[in-house]
Amino acid sequence: MLKVQNISFAYKDKPTLSAISFQLKKGKNLAVIGESGCGKSTLLKLIYGLYDLKEGQIYWNENEVLGPKYHLIPGMDFMKYLAQDFDLMPFITVAENVGKYLSNIYADKKKERIAELLKIVEMSDLANTKAQFLSGGQMQRVALARVLALEPEVLLLDEPFSHIDNFRKNSLRRKLFAYLKEKKITTIVATHDSSDVLSFSDEVIVMQNGKVIATDSPICLYQNPKSKYIASLFGDVNEIEVDGKTQYVYPHQFKVVPKSELQVEIVNCYYKGSHYLAEAQRNEATIFFENPTEISIGTKIYLEIKNPEID
Repeated sequence: MLKVQNISFAYKDKPTLSAISFQLKKGKNLAVIGESGCGKSTLLKLIYGLYDLKEGQIYWNENEVLGPKYHLIPGMDFMKYLAQDFDLMPFITVAENVGKYLSNIYADKKKERIAELLKIVEMSDLANTKAQFLSGGQMQRVALARVLALEPEVLLLDEPFSHIDNFRKNSLRRKLFAYLKEKKITTIVATHDSSDVLSFSDEVIVMQNGKVIATDSPICLYQNPKSKYIASLFGDVNEIEVDGKTQYVYPHQFKVVPKSELQVEIVNCYYKGSHYLAEAQRNEATIFFENPTEISIGTKIYLEIKNPEID
């Protein structure tokens, strides 16, 4: 089990993280979400042991994670950390980069392991290409394969799909997270992408200004956000008042009805493939909702929040 106990950290004298605590069981996937600059990347670096804590402790099972003051080479042997810069060796091949830290004693097993990892990240056809000739997305996939090569107990991923093309991203996510589950590798993913969170994480922590402001399962956070900030991390959200109470409503939760207390005027309509995202105005407020067909600009319509037990 990973235990993060009341940790704090500051760059020089500027507080960056404050009183963060959580636990993560072996084989579980934790997503860390929050706006840019909230401390997600710093948290991963502290867990890996790249910085010294100002306060608190971090443990993996009985092993305490210690920083550069205690280790000549920072980082913990039982963990792997994938940063946003990939640190590949440009003048050797993709296969050589992936197998860099694998033993040469059993050459056939090493070759099989490299082939297995390249298949997971969909880079088999570029195995013999030198890293200097790869695109950013291809480099990111090679870097993913390399951190998996020695099968760490804990894997820390910082925006692991940020450079990868959308058409390939979904397939890669499914393969990677299925592999991590199969191998029971404890994983923490710092991400801006709600798809990483909703479909694959077991638990989520939400960060803001260097603090954890919410911890829950992805479904609970999505369905019952405690603030507009939390809801907005999953996409567009509307803040409206219903019966004197503030509600956070996602665009898909509205439906067009013949009459209601919520009348809006369409100001724009965006084609999304399976539906249209309509932008509407009500007094000074902007409201977004989904509709199966396009609605003309200037049209006045009525909206209602769907009842999940009926709709």
